[in-house]
Amino acid sequence: MLAAVLCFGAADSKKKKTEGKPAIEFEQTSWDFGNIPERGGNVSHDFYFTNTGDAPLVIVTVSASCGCTKPQFNEKPLAPGKREKVRITYNPKGRPGEFIKNAYVRTNAPDQKKVTIKIKGNVIPAAK
Repeated sequence: MLAAVLCFGAADSKKKKTEGKPAIEFEQTSWDFGNIPERGGNVSHDFYFTNTGDAPLVIVTVSASCGCTKPQFNEKPLAPGKREKVRITYNPKGRPGEFIKNAYVRTNAPDQKKVTIKIKGNVIPAAK
């Protein structure tokens, strides 16, 4: 009977070791658009990342620091080793001058629940 308990305990221990965790690694976490014209329309940048863990990674949500910044992302689980992106779009209309905006990427990665990515630039005012 003791052997059976030890056997089940070893199997349970082995199962826990093979259950992995997702991890996210961005290629970059900031982007400078430089000078952009106020009337030039929206500008976007893709922030690429890889699931460097050994379990599926899920982007739970991406929230922006203001309404002028719109995030887009894939909600499907990302397999280990696969690459995906978060696109951040900024609307410069009516916002002349320098800007710095953050987006917060929330994931199911236990060690990286929230990652901050940043965009910045300078909106050149439209000629009157």
